[in-house]
Amino acid sequence: MRTPMFSILMVSLNPGGKLVETMESVVRQSYRDYEVIVKDGGSGDGSLEALRAYLERQGCRDRVRILEQPDTGIYEGMNQATRAARGEYLYFLNCGDSFASDQALARAAAEIRSAGRELCSRIFYGDIYDALRGQVVASNPHMDDFACYRNVPCHQACIYHHSLFEERGYEPGYRVRADYEHFLWCYFRRDARPRYIPVTLASYEGGGFSETPENRRRSAWEHREITALYMSRGQRLKYRLILLATLAPLRTKMAESPVWSGFYNRCKKLLYRRER
Repeated sequence: MRTPMFSILMVSLNPGGKLVETMESVVRQSYRDYEVIVKDGGSGDGSLEALRAYLERQGCRDRVRILEQPDTGIYEGMNQATRAARGEYLYFLNCGDSFASDQALARAAAEIRSAGRELCSRIFYGDIYDALRGQVVASNPHMDDFACYRNVPCHQACIYHHSLFEERGYEPGYRVRADYEHFLWCYFRRDARPRYIPVTLASYEGGGFSETPENRRRSAWEHREITALYMSRGQRLKYRLILLATLAPLRTKMAESPVWSGFYNRCKKLLYRRER
């Protein structure tokens, strides 16, 4: 069976109308060398029936595989989806999120091809559109150890070569930051140097599972535990002091503020553009 360039992976559990809305953005892509894996954990809200009806109307049922299988959470569901995927590259698109434009996948494919085969085991990442705040959030174009400590690109901004999931997937024990831990594993243990591509890939819905007050606290705890796995105590102390000296807590509040987030993201985008 022919290998598509991309496997687009969607994990769902009672997503309502968001499943079809997200699929609509996939079907609209001008680039067609992809498959879609919908991994459902046991929805009972009619979303799968609505999806099947939509796919029949669009005549694209053969491009989409629906896996109905119980899981213990979103990251185990993602692991199940990766094991079923046939694409050379994997891209995760959550229910409620969408591609930023009809050309997003075509632009990503062109950037990956231009990078050459020597980068086949790497991670490609772009920018995202924050739908909640109505603005593009630029990713750091230069990933190094400090950037990995501070934070990695948004999950929906990343495209992974399939080989990075063949040895191991996400660690479901990290309920909020399993994708962060896997990114660091790729970077530090498999030398998968991430490459920035100037493409706004996804429109990110925001306000989801990881952004509740309880999960924000858990996220901070998981960050400490994960960075201890991959960085020395001296590194972590140095990076923490740098963040404090550069007013990272204030910058985080600005990035999340309805009043200041637009100004902050414009400044960040201009800074990153100068660094490229």
